[in-house]
Amino acid sequence: MGQVTHDQANLLLRLYELRRDPRMREAREWFIADFTAPTMDELFRKYPPGSKENASYRMVVSYWDMCAGMVSRGLIDEEFFFENSGEIWVVYDKVKELAVSQRKAMGNPAILKNLIEVGERFEAWREKTAPGFNANMRERFRQFAEARARAAQKS
Repeated sequence: MGQVTHDQANLLLRLYELRRDPRMREAREWFIADFTAPTMDELFRKYPPGSKENASYRMVVSYWDMCAGMVSRGLIDEEFFFENSGEIWVVYDKVKELAVSQRKAMGNPAILKNLIEVGERFEAWREKTAPGFNANMRERFRQFAEARARAAQKS
């Protein structure tokens, strides 16, 4: 475990404050509950540019990619960040396939690079500290999605 500085703690608190912005909170809720797009084609089909959903996608993903960049550059101790920022894993898990598609389509291997690399390290760290938790979370999110789909069919 690394030594966490006051500056790192303050930066993490500032990042938390940004997550509390009402529009960001709305975007995060939508992303976690409803976002699915494993390819760029599906992203643009389901959430076309100019739509509120596309803006929410960009807001959430760019926020967590920025946070991951700070972790990658050592501005925040990685383990400290992992202990306090579990949502990044959810975002990583939802976009890891999409990032491959985006990189290929746009010819830019750096797209979401920080998010994917930190997400992979987070997943490994969490598997080490809480074996099986990643699989449990994936199953829980799958069940939530099925329940939402059933509810939508009834209405």
